[in-house]
Amino acid sequence: FQGQRWMSHVDKISAAVGVHKPCSQLNCSCYLSVLKDDLMPFGGGISEDLMMATVRRGLGTHYQIINHKLYREQSCMFPARCSGVEHFILEIIDRLPDVEMVINVRDYPQVPGWVQPVLPVLSFSKTPDYRDIMYPAWTFWEGGPAVWPIYPTGLGRWDLMRDDLQKSAAQWPWKRKSSKGFFRGSRTSAERDPLILLSRQEPDLVDAQYTKNQAWRSEKVRIFRHLQYRYLFNFRGVAASFRLKHLFMCGSLVFHVGDEWVEFFYPKLRPWVHYIPVKQDLSDVRELLQFVKENDVAAESIAKRGQDFILDHLRMEDVSCYWEKLLTDFSQQLKYKPKRRKNYSQLSQFSRTEL
Repeated sequence: FQGQRWMSHVDKISAAVGVHKPCSQLNCSCYLSVLKDDLMPFGGGISEDLMMATVRRGLGTHYQIINHKLYREQSCMFPARCSGVEHFILEIIDRLPDVEMVINVRDYPQVPGWVQPVLPVLSFSKTPDYRDIMYPAWTFWEGGPAVWPIYPTGLGRWDLMRDDLQKSAAQWPWKRKSSKGFFRGSRTSAERDPLILLSRQEPDLVDAQYTKNQAWRSEKVRIFRHLQYRYLFNFRGVAASFRLKHLFMCGSLVFHVGDEWVEFFYPKLRPWVHYIPVKQDLSDVRELLQFVKENDVAAESIAKRGQDFILDHLRMEDVSCYWEKLLTDFSQQLKYKPKRRKNYSQLSQFSRTEL
């Protein structure tokens, strides 16, 4: 480590790595504490009345699994997102008990913490202010955000993208990457502005530009261009960022801005162990970039741990495994046996469009 100037950051890394216990790779056990926390409000069970009240409020799409068959109400706000969810359920349906659930495919969680009783709604992302139960997002299969003109059908097929990124990352080892920060994205919130401004003031420190409807437009950048830089920035969008898992796969050091929004796998990613935490207002970003530039060995070690975590614990089998544990454990909270609604359509692998 370089010099006394950075001792506070060095101490944070040492302390975080010192107490960190790596997860087991078996049976998605890494994330079971997340599931346990999410289901805690339902320790007394979920009554049929509570479930029906949740369905009536239209907080998501109502699904039923009866005798290893999947049924759904007619309407789904985002068909590609529902299709991504259904892919994972149908893949494991032979092992699932009878259960019904409301799955929210909107960007935003639906169950504020102050609402009583807590309504059983599954959502892909939330903040500590919400009580939604997290599920692995549809984007692991399809229905990710469309990024024109590069990913017009949306980022999807995590298994294929993961393999591609792993192969491409091998072509860009740490020593070959440019030692500066990199960000491309649209201006979904003003909190990204300070990074763009810093990029104009200190282009040797960070290359950050907006991509959409901006005077300072930059070319759309494929995710693979990110491989060429050592430090990559992750911001939330409207909710959690689908980009995060892709950035870790680049073998670069992730600068994760703000810690409010989470997906099911985030809680097991640790600041200073797997990524560099950045304040929401970016007031510390310049100092953090200078720190990692002057402490290259430490920076590379964090990047490697972040990449290894995603390689070891966010495989497609982990995503499927979490879906199975989630729906199995959720079914055990139901205090009644779900009855099939006759007007719901049965869904099968063949009735859906595969990529």
